[in-house]
Amino acid sequence: MKFLHTADWHIGRRLHGFDLSDEQQNAFDQIEQIAQQEQVDGIIIAGDLYDRRLPAETSVAMVDEMLQKLNLTDHLPIYAISGNHDSATRLATGTPWFKATNLYLHTDLSQAFKPVEVGDTQLFLCPYFEPFDAQQYFNDKSLQHLDQAFARVVTEMKQQFDPAKKHVLVAHFFAAGSSTTDSETNLTVGGLAAVPTDLLADFDYVALGHLHVKDALQLPTARYSGSPVKFSLSEASQKKGVWLVDTDQTPVQLTFKAITPIHDVKQITGRFADLMATADDDNVNHEDYVGVTLTDRQPIPNVMARLRDVFPRIVTLGRTDGFEPQVGYQGESSQQIQQKSPMTLLGDFYEEVAKEPLSPQQEKWATAALKTAREEGEQA
Repeated sequence: MKFLHTADWHIGRRLHGFDLSDEQQNAFDQIEQIAQQEQVDGIIIAGDLYDRRLPAETSVAMVDEMLQKLNLTDHLPIYAISGNHDSATRLATGTPWFKATNLYLHTDLSQAFKPVEVGDTQLFLCPYFEPFDAQQYFNDKSLQHLDQAFARVVTEMKQQFDPAKKHVLVAHFFAAGSSTTDSETNLTVGGLAAVPTDLLADFDYVALGHLHVKDALQLPTARYSGSPVKFSLSEASQKKGVWLVDTDQTPVQLTFKAITPIHDVKQITGRFADLMATADDDNVNHEDYVGVTLTDRQPIPNVMARLRDVFPRIVTLGRTDGFEPQVGYQGESSQQIQQKSPMTLLGDFYEEVAKEPLSPQQEKWATAALKTAREEGEQA
């Protein structure tokens, strides 16, 4: 069997205020083209279809259209799971009839233990979960940390192994020893939230999501697909794409297929005058998203606005001495910000600082606090 492995679409993501929907649609179109050209038997999506648990209506519509295009129009089976940025409840809507079109979308830990049988392969679709979920499923409060919980999960999966078939795990977590970039949610606290890679040894292939760089983990039979779009300047030098996984080979054969962006993400360093002089240089793509580091020592009046005339998608501006005259281009007007709900503003602020979305429990606390504040304000 041949599968296309992708993950971390993060539909709805922005880059320092810039809307990335065109980039994401472009990446999707290339994923679809690769799947058709390679005549894959199915598409694996290893979590984080959305960028946040409460996606905007436009993001929901975009994901729905993408899944329908692959599954209903192209008749490609889909094997997907929810990630830590997804709302498992929202993604699960429609699950009862998904299987009728070979769309398997697992959002609950209990679904991980019944493999999807595809030709010579068993696919175990394990959505993102917390230790508490494992405690509830196994009725075992001793499963305090993710490594303990995941060991128990793998043991349970192995009881379902058909020795005559290949075994593929689809999961969304941080594997011990992986490298990260600053656009990814930090799940590690003292190493307790990392999954030891030796727990993956009994699978013929492990299709991972969560880390955005394909080379974050380089095991022969376990890989991150990486995100199909660059989401931060720390990913500027990375190649984005998807893995083709052929389970007919032993060991499985992996082939990386690159995705070409509409607008690349780049870091550029130089003197202000030299950068401005590139305005008429056809060899410089001025439409790329750029982080600019100036080597000038003297102050430059209205520097960000002047640079933006040449590089309209400038996202950060700093200097080699560490001083940052202006950092970031938020891309939203004060009017747009004022139109956002308090919960949306709080979620945006929290994610900007913590590099991860509010958890469902935090959302409940924040909603309750805002309700109390609103009621007190009405009574005043």
